[in-house]
Amino acid sequence: MASRADQLASNLNFSKFGQATELKKRIWFTLGALIVFRFLSFVPLPGIDPVALAQAYQQAASGGVLDIFNTFSGGSLERMSIIALGVMPYITASIVVQLASALSPSLAALKKEGESGRKKLNQYTRYGTVFLTAIQAYFLAIAAEASTGAQGIAIVIDPGMMFRISAVISVVGGTLFLMWLGEQITARGIGNGVSLIIMAGILAQLPRSFSQMFSQVREGSMGGGTVLAVILGAVVLIALISFMERAQRRVLVQYPKRATQRGVMQADRSHLPLKVNTAGVIPPIFASSLLLMPLTVTQFMGTNVQVDSAGGGFLTTLNQYLAHGQPLYMALYAAGIIFFCFFYVAVVFNPEETADNLKRQNGFIPGIRPGKNTAAYLDHVLTRITVIGAAYLALICLVPEYFIAQSGLPFQLGGTSLLIVVNVTIDTITQIQSHMLAHQYGDLIKKAKLKGGVARR
Repeated sequence: MASRADQLASNLNFSKFGQATELKKRIWFTLGALIVFRFLSFVPLPGIDPVALAQAYQQAASGGVLDIFNTFSGGSLERMSIIALGVMPYITASIVVQLASALSPSLAALKKEGESGRKKLNQYTRYGTVFLTAIQAYFLAIAAEASTGAQGIAIVIDPGMMFRISAVISVVGGTLFLMWLGEQITARGIGNGVSLIIMAGILAQLPRSFSQMFSQVREGSMGGGTVLAVILGAVVLIALISFMERAQRRVLVQYPKRATQRGVMQADRSHLPLKVNTAGVIPPIFASSLLLMPLTVTQFMGTNVQVDSAGGGFLTTLNQYLAHGQPLYMALYAAGIIFFCFFYVAVVFNPEETADNLKRQNGFIPGIRPGKNTAAYLDHVLTRITVIGAAYLALICLVPEYFIAQSGLPFQLGGTSLLIVVNVTIDTITQIQSHMLAHQYGDLIKKAKLKGGVARR
């Protein structure tokens, strides 16, 4: 059955795409939701001077932490829109809830309750999102009040408590709407909604990044060889990401012999596929979320806020050490990626549960005894391939970012952005193929029923 499904999947073509009405509805819904997301990124907070804001952002970001965070939010932070924080608070809250569920027995028991437990954990995640967004939005409003553009023009027209309250309400509402939009895309559209929103933000920034790069070539500050190297590097990275995302370790599973219709004893064989990068794009997103969110405010404050010399010196030094491409930033980013690789794999794959399922189905791994030995073997194999997957993710995300930071190229052309775009694209295409495959199977079943009914008549 598996080989037949693989054969059908490989023979899929888009000639019958027009007949898959449900798939078309899902794709149109996804595109419409992403268009709404892009429109929201241009809705500014009330009381903001856009000209002074653009000048202040250029002084504060200049390829640093805010530029990275601005990329993931699709330029919303640069325009100080109502979705300036993007979906990062939701991702951070998800990290906290998942960590807590791994450490707290009561939350771990909720995970085992099935759908009802999952709904409760999702509710806790939403509460955490509101809490984190409110805190970050308040500090963002304070930083905006203290920021100035050229000639000392304040970016907030009427600073004060009313502006802070309106900013917090607007940003919390915008982030919660994005969270809801991502959930709707996942349920009624195609692909993972939150990942698609992040990918849409990165793609929206790419034309501007290419424009900046070609402008530097025109001005003579960048050579044509550098542009050619960037293009070739991007092609190599895309090929490597596409290969690694499909790489898997196939564990042979044997089933007892059974008699066929001809009386021949035949043993069934199957494979348990374990992806080399089981965590996918989650580790870079989680690591970026935890690393960039606290630094957003310090970047603004270290550049624009007038504080005492000790505090100002500390913030300036912190921003310098945590600047894009600096050793401390790279080390923390790599540590976050590796940690979340192993953590996410431990959350989504349970060797004991898999071993129990194989045992109930009378399946076994050749040479390994069922039960605890099978669980230990699967854990050993998964740990080894996760080491390779974590090293691959760290290499893809860090090495290009270092060269980009040294050469002054836009962050959107880096390995992290390419990894997110390619990975989400592969996942989305896979889901489209699954829907088309299900549609073909549905057509075959209908035809078989019709032929059966005609034959009976």
